[in-house]
Amino acid sequence: MLVHEADIKAQTETQAELLTRYRRIRGETEQLVDPLSAEDMQLQSMPDASPSKWHLAHTTWFFETFILQPNLPDYRLFDPDYHHLFNSYYNSLGTPFSRPQRGLLSRPDLHSVFAYRGAVDRQMNWLLAGQSLSPNLEALVVLGLNHEQQHQELLLTDIKHAFSINPVLPAYTDYSPEDDDSVDTADMRWLQIPSGEYAIGSDGDHFCFDNESPPHWQLLQDFQIASRLVSNGEYLEFIQDGGYREPRLWLSDGWAWLQQQHVDKPLYWQRREDRWYQFTLTGLQPLQDPEPACHLNFYEADAYATWAGKRLPTEFEWEVAACLHHQPDQLAKANLLEKRQFRPLAADHGQTQFLGDLWEWTSSAYLPYPGFRASADAVGEYNGKFMCNQKALRGGSCVTPADHIRMSYRNFFYPHQSWQFTGIRLAGDLL
Repeated sequence: MLVHEADIKAQTETQAELLTRYRRIRGETEQLVDPLSAEDMQLQSMPDASPSKWHLAHTTWFFETFILQPNLPDYRLFDPDYHHLFNSYYNSLGTPFSRPQRGLLSRPDLHSVFAYRGAVDRQMNWLLAGQSLSPNLEALVVLGLNHEQQHQELLLTDIKHAFSINPVLPAYTDYSPEDDDSVDTADMRWLQIPSGEYAIGSDGDHFCFDNESPPHWQLLQDFQIASRLVSNGEYLEFIQDGGYREPRLWLSDGWAWLQQQHVDKPLYWQRREDRWYQFTLTGLQPLQDPEPACHLNFYEADAYATWAGKRLPTEFEWEVAACLHHQPDQLAKANLLEKRQFRPLAADHGQTQFLGDLWEWTSSAYLPYPGFRASADAVGEYNGKFMCNQKALRGGSCVTPADHIRMSYRNFFYPHQSWQFTGIRLAGDLL
């Protein structure tokens, strides 16, 4: 099974360390569902989201399908029906079960899904503790772990959306950071980036998905970029100034979306009497002005930038600015469960917030880098076939595992989507 050469070269950990990491990440996924009931884990609130139970099964399907079944001669599938039920979008492996109907899969039940995870974990533990793996097979295990971390993030964003529809607005967790009422909004500074030719993408020194390579040179003109994300208070000024009612601020598709959906505020914002609130994973909370404005789609981000007299950065500008100005100590080294923030935090004075608060919309279309080639096997369906009609986002969010975030990481969503933790960083030209 083919993987990118850069991915293979990136694996430098020992097999024992890989086994430890496998056990940790698989365990973290199960810890993330600890606060949820079986009924919670069955919910699918919209076609873009998936039930927590499905995330548990699909990540297990990945290891069974791409690692155990092809590489263990005597391996027997846990249940042949699972190959169809928990395939996400790998059409070369068969027709996946309909994504919008995943919430209808009451069977297998949750107990069976956990039994499936346990059976696959036992086989993976045996494989990783046994004879040396080939570089290709080791790279697939690492890909599977990064795939699982992507689904840890999706699990949280999907259950947040499901809970937001419930009129009682349940909380996923009772943990909440300190009240930010006493925190001032940090000054927005403008970072000046000189024109030049800059290296973009991953060079293979660390794990990367195939869409982060090959590295290439990008010519950039002089530009400036904001030192932090747009805050709730600043976005509220846009609303109060009639931003959702002014068509000249909006792209044509954005204005059509706004009219069709009757939108006049960000997803999860509510106004009760004379105060604004925001639904969070800790339930409904008063809106904190200094915190980064989140759950905005591309249309909202672009309209705000136009209103502010600025623009969104390209993904290349973002990567260069992040490499030049990110402060490494601002990204917590703890894993997702230890961070337990589950919401973006207000920037301290001097912080640049490039990593770990919100995925940041860029103006760039999600397209292949020069020289990109998807692998010829089923793994080649992982990213490449989605390079159409989507926008690139950068930076990772407060629900992205910290050891999964990197400068070259490229996320991608359709312009209308806002259920992920997405926000705005402004940029501008230097004339």
